[in-house]
Amino acid sequence: MRDYSRITPFEGPVMVNLFAPTLKHHTAYEQPWFVLNSSRYSVVPSNHPAISHFYAFDVADSADLLAVPDGCVDIVFDCDPTRPSVRICGTPLVAQRVELLQGHHYFGVRFSPGVIPGFITVMAEDLTEREWDLLEVSAFAQRIFESIVQAPQLQEQMKLFNDYLIPRLMGRTSKLTAMVIQQALAHRGDLRIQQLEHLSGYTSRTIHRQFSQDTGLSPKTFCRIIRCQAALETLNTQHDVSFSELALDLGFSDQSHFLRDFKKLVSTTPCEYQRKMLRNAYNDRICFA
Repeated sequence: MRDYSRITPFEGPVMVNLFAPTLKHHTAYEQPWFVLNSSRYSVVPSNHPAISHFYAFDVADSADLLAVPDGCVDIVFDCDPTRPSVRICGTPLVAQRVELLQGHHYFGVRFSPGVIPGFITVMAEDLTEREWDLLEVSAFAQRIFESIVQAPQLQEQMKLFNDYLIPRLMGRTSKLTAMVIQQALAHRGDLRIQQLEHLSGYTSRTIHRQFSQDTGLSPKTFCRIIRCQAALETLNTQHDVSFSELALDLGFSDQSHFLRDFKKLVSTTPCEYQRKMLRNAYNDRICFA
């Protein structure tokens, strides 16, 4: 368990613009099953704090496409020349099957964990575990949709999105929620509600209500997701991993608790997950532009 006593307490209830330039503790990771089922997968990190990165991929096999919880909202453009579409997707809470079509090319925008874009008419709570046709919930997106799906290169699609939609993000969140997000990311999800009460000076009920209103998730659920993402990062980057040590490092009470939680969120065990990633050269499949 980490020592939180050195963390500076939260100082007060004001509204902040979460999209103002700030230091990001964390950038969201890839959806691992998307990478494994793609013929190519390109990633470009974003300099804007509200956006983790842009990505593009071609679906090679749509049979086993699962999305794992990541605490992020994604906008996904299907750039098919005959039937293009665009959807906005909230985070799942457990591993969830998604429909992506074999042979189709997709361009995506992954927002930073906990960020809800301000140019949509959908409430945060209505995004969790759901997806919407972006053209039905954003008048701004309607004006740029065709240009993005017809753009031949990832860099051009990014420029169109940045030039038109980023100035219209207009998202605002409470300072309380921003603090919870930042602390959860900084401590890889190993954060307890009692610590948040100490840091903020608010009761757990107030923290829960404000955070749920801003993100569509409870603080406990968000931390659980971030903790799972930290486990995935470790398994993707380290070959000789002790699961008992990883469980302890992430704040789980024991290894069995970690294994149960991981399987529910990722759909497989840590051992089998790492075996698949190594066998399919997961890291080599991602091209960082």
